[in-house]
Amino acid sequence: MQVKRRSSFWFLLPIFFNVIGGVIAYFIIKEDDPGKAKNCLYLGIILAVIPFVLFVIPMLIGIALFPNMPRFGNMHYV
Repeated sequence: MQVKRRSSFWFLLPIFFNVIGGVIAYFIIKEDDPGKAKNCLYLGIILAVIPFVLFVIPMLIGIALFPNMPRFGNMHYV
């Protein structure tokens, strides 16, 4: 099977649409360029995990460590 080289513009799909873009790019170009298809899928997954690791996990850890701290919505000033 001969591998056709696909354009690097396919990497824009997972950059803009994360996992969904990576899956779309994977299924469209997997026949022609399987290596680039896998890389698009991996890029989409990685770009979806980064915000989760940077924001959601630290927020959950902070809530777990300080459960009695006032939240932004119910702060009472003296």
